[in-house]
Amino acid sequence: MRGPLDGVTVVDFTRVLAGPLATMNLADLGAEVIKIERPGVGDDTRSWGPPWAGDDSTYYLGINRNKKSVALDLNSDDDVALAAELCATADVVAENFRPGYMIERGLGPDVLRAANPALVYLSIEAFAGSGPAASLPGYDLMIQAMSGLMHITGAADGPPTKVGVALVDVITGLYATIAALAGLTQRSVTGEGCHTQVSLFDSALAALANQSSAVVMAGVDPMRAGNRHPSIAPYEVFDVSDGTVVVAAANDKTYRLMCEVIGRPDLAVDQRFINGRSRRANVDQLVAEITSVLVTDTRQSWLDKLLAAGVPAGPINSIAEAVVWAESMGLNPTVSDEAEDYRAVRSPVRINGHVQSSCTAPPSLDQHGAELRAAHDRSQS
Repeated sequence: MRGPLDGVTVVDFTRVLAGPLATMNLADLGAEVIKIERPGVGDDTRSWGPPWAGDDSTYYLGINRNKKSVALDLNSDDDVALAAELCATADVVAENFRPGYMIERGLGPDVLRAANPALVYLSIEAFAGSGPAASLPGYDLMIQAMSGLMHITGAADGPPTKVGVALVDVITGLYATIAALAGLTQRSVTGEGCHTQVSLFDSALAALANQSSAVVMAGVDPMRAGNRHPSIAPYEVFDVSDGTVVVAAANDKTYRLMCEVIGRPDLAVDQRFINGRSRRANVDQLVAEITSVLVTDTRQSWLDKLLAAGVPAGPINSIAEAVVWAESMGLNPTVSDEAEDYRAVRSPVRINGHVQSSCTAPPSLDQHGAELRAAHDRSQS
């Protein structure tokens, strides 16, 4: 299938995670993405192992499919000239260097957009704006700490804890994808490109959603609550006879259904638990009542009963178990390039019911350099 971005060219100066994830999203949707890398070194994540798949870092392989690679030294006038030529006919340029780096090399948004007014120039930064924070460096761990995400993550009586994946980078990559698509959409109306900017810190605060809105709207500064929700009950992990199970009875209807399933209809009419506000106010008592029943049977038994009744519930899977479960349920969670023996988690986007089923494996460093340089030489002759 031709993707909706077929015909769109992206020149990708980004590296590590947020930027490469954003440009891979565009590539998965059909754009041609030309990845610019440092000669001899390439993207930082090429060396970020273990784990490895052969000689390649699985980190790099997971976020760079469907791209071409050309190695350019941005301290070389000749290579900068080639980069500028690529940008002159591109639809999107994406970069996540420190502020000023691209401007110093003549590849800033004003210069490139003067040569190509239809260009959508995407900058991914640590901190946005022109204030004191603008020049600060930023990595995911820093931003998880500084944004408050670590402060609300972990056991209630434990230390702040980072999330088990570079979540701020991932969220920023998604916002960056939105920004690029918004720029392309605006261009389709006005004919003019734009300079779009997304920052790690802004993305983290926005992604804190109900937790950050609690601060700015009600002056409530959330604390760690482990697996317990700050507003909803029962919505957490429960002990069963052979482990644990997650139950997410997020409204009155599912709460009443849960009470029926566990054989405690009295809990549905108990005034302590009669609605969402009272259940959350008396959450310790509620959890004790539910747990006293759940510990009498196994995880699978409860999951069968709860799910059959329409109560949201599930096991705590490892990532490997999650992939196996998705395969068993026909969710087709992976995409592959059989010619290169490459397999990865696919894009979650479905278009008219179709999912991404094939791809091209991530490129080796400068894999397409000769091809692009030859085209450059022809254009100069």
